[in-house]
Amino acid sequence: MTDRWLVLVVRVPAEPSRHRVAVWRELRKAGALSLGQGVWAVPELPVFEAAVRRTTELVERAEGEATVLAAAGREAADGARLRALYDEARRADWAEYLRDSGKFEDEIAKEIRIGKFTLAELEEEEQSLERLRRWHRDLTSRDVFGTPESEQATARLKVCVARCEEYAELVFRALHQLPGDER
Repeated sequence: MTDRWLVLVVRVPAEPSRHRVAVWRELRKAGALSLGQGVWAVPELPVFEAAVRRTTELVERAEGEATVLAAAGREAADGARLRALYDEARRADWAEYLRDSGKFEDEIAKEIRIGKFTLAELEEEEQSLERLRRWHRDLTSRDVFGTPESEQATARLKVCVARCEEYAELVFRALHQLPGDER
């Protein structure tokens, strides 16, 4: 795919800390790989251009300094090492996503088990599902090399959607059941 990287060297004043936090959040959101204090890397691909631009704008607003370098390893092993670190970070992202997906499924199962079929609960579960969908889109956009966990997460998201639809059907039935109606 690519063996070229953008390396961002970022210096932001210590105070106020909100500037450093904003830069850190932007880089984490983009999936940038932290290489050390104030040094980050992303694959040199169009999908990362906007995040790099937003990061440099945040740094400049904070009256800091940002230097963006196009880089490749001197040896093939250098590029392979960056790629391995990047893939490891994506696998960790997907592992967290899969844990949260499991919690979502457990929550739906609990609501069914205890018979909590309310619109308020359904809306809460639908919001949780929408959060999982957004998160899946974000992770997919930064997993540019396609780790195997992404396929597992996509399958898991489909299961979550199906469970939520099943729960919605049960809520609908419970709310529309007339007294004495034994559907």
